[in-house]
Amino acid sequence: MKKYWYFASDFHLGIGSDDTAAFIESQVSEWMLSIAESANGIYLVGDIFDFWFEYKHAIPKGFSQFLATVKTLRLKGVPISFFTGNHDMWMFDYFEKEYGIPVYRKPITETIAGHSFYIGHGDGLGPGDYKYKMLKKVFENRLCQWAFSWLHPNIGMAVAQFWSRQSRLANSDAEHFLGPDKEWLVQYSEKYIQHHPPPDFFVFGHRHLPIDYTLSNQHSRYINLGEWMLSRSYGVFDGQEFQLRFFENPGGKVFP
Repeated sequence: MKKYWYFASDFHLGIGSDDTAAFIESQVSEWMLSIAESANGIYLVGDIFDFWFEYKHAIPKGFSQFLATVKTLRLKGVPISFFTGNHDMWMFDYFEKEYGIPVYRKPITETIAGHSFYIGHGDGLGPGDYKYKMLKKVFENRLCQWAFSWLHPNIGMAVAQFWSRQSRLANSDAEHFLGPDKEWLVQYSEKYIQHHPPPDFFVFGHRHLPIDYTLSNQHSRYINLGEWMLSRSYGVFDGQEFQLRFFENPGGKVFP
C-alpha cells in the first residue's frame, strides 16, 4: 500500500450546538480512521479544539470520540504531530504524556521525503492583527496561565468559550482569496523566502479557506488547509506532490 502524509487544521471541535459539534467530531473521526492504514504521519495544524485548557488535574469535558480515534491511531503506530492554534494554545503536556504526541507551539521546518516544509497554524504571522498579537503575548504568559488555572473550571470554561465566540466573530475572513497583497500569510511567506532558504511548502491553517498559491520565486507554494465546519478540507503529500482534498464534500473548491 502506498503511504501518504496528511495535514488538517481548524476542526474547532465543540463548536456550535450539540448536534453540530457531534456531526463535526464524527466526520473528523471517520476521516482519521479512513486514512489510518495509509498514513506515514498526520499533522494536526492548530485549532483542533474550539477551546482547550488543561488544568493540573482536569481536561475539558467531551471529545471522547476524537480522543478514542487518536488513541486507536497511536496504537497502530501512526505518528501524529499537534500544533496549537489561537483557540487551543493552552494545551500543555496531556497529549504528550497520554498519547506520545509532540505538541508544537511555534512553526517548525521539517523535511519529508526529501522535500522541505514550513508548518504552523499561522495565527499572529504577517502584517496587521496587532490587537491579537498583543493578546497572544498575554495568553502565552505563564503567570497569566497560572492565574487562570485558579478559576473554577465552570467559570474558566464559560469565560474562555465566550472569548472563543468573540474571536471567531472578530476574525471572520472573506470567503474568497483576497489577493497576495491582502493575504497576511502570503505576505509572511514572501518575506520569509527573502531571508531564509525557501521551503517547498508553507503549510498553514487559521485562514479557514483552502488555498494553494505559488509564491513569487515560482517554486515555493503557500498551502492553507481550510476548515472542517463547512469545507472539510485537508492536505495530502505522496512524497512528490501536495494536494488539497475534501472529505465527503465533492463541491469543495481550492482557491485562488
